[in-house]
Amino acid sequence: MAPLEGLFVVDLTRYLPGPYATRELMELGARVVRLLPPAGDPMAELAPAWHEALNAGKETVLCDLKANPDRGLELCAAADIVIESFRPGVVERLGIGPADLPDSVVYCSLTGFGLGSRHERRAGHDLNYQGWSGLLADTAPSMPPTQIADLAGGALRAVSRILAALLERGRTGRGAHIVLSLTHGAHRLVTHRLGGDPVPRLLTGGLASYGIYETKDGRHLTIAALEPAFFSRLCELLELSQLIERQYEPDAQGLIAEALAERLASRELAAWLALFEREDVSVGPVATAEEAADEFG
Repeated sequence: MAPLEGLFVVDLTRYLPGPYATRELMELGARVVRLLPPAGDPMAELAPAWHEALNAGKETVLCDLKANPDRGLELCAAADIVIESFRPGVVERLGIGPADLPDSVVYCSLTGFGLGSRHERRAGHDLNYQGWSGLLADTAPSMPPTQIADLAGGALRAVSRILAALLERGRTGRGAHIVLSLTHGAHRLVTHRLGGDPVPRLLTGGLASYGIYETKDGRHLTIAALEPAFFSRLCELLELSQLIERQYEPDAQGLIAEALAERLASRELAAWLALFEREDVSVGPVATAEEAADEFG
């Protein structure tokens, strides 16, 4: 399916969130043209493999918008969708802000902190946004493994809002100006926890049946046996049936974790995966990126 076939996207962004969003739009059938300064996207030098993965298949136009503003205006005015990530006020000074374009354009501004707050002009990258948003509270100073604010808080929210705006445009003929804050978007990923967790630190080691355990060969298993049925069967297979009734006991979590760790360290990852293959236990490997690509790519 190519539901966005025939739609034209101008991508004014650099680095990660914007290119990730426009890659998603391209995969839905849209034509994407990146409008970049003569020096291009800094990520091409900083992380060339990432840059290629995000931008393969897109067209690129290099243009100094200060010296040649008409070229930028021409491209953006012809677009169905424009996405930008400049600091507030920059696109207006360049003459390619939402007010400079036809009102049929769906215009998306990706910002670090939104507009109108004391943080509006604050510099930041994904790690900063995650820190401000509350995402790192349980795990700091450990570093996050991927750019959650950039991708989930920004890029994927941008895609959903853009698609909704296109639906509305189909009814009214009018586009929209969407302003997204990566920090606010990241914070939305934790708001369901504000009322408290069912078990303290449930996601970060508070419950022994929801964790990551090392195997004999230095690899790791993910154990997410939250439901009693999963945990019961897991304990039976591990010959630890004495733990079944104690799954949720607060004072037993250290004992359970220690028993699971000792037993799982006795065999290599492949042996455990073979044992659990057809069992309802909610267990899996910590795969490498390459292994995951072979399985799901």
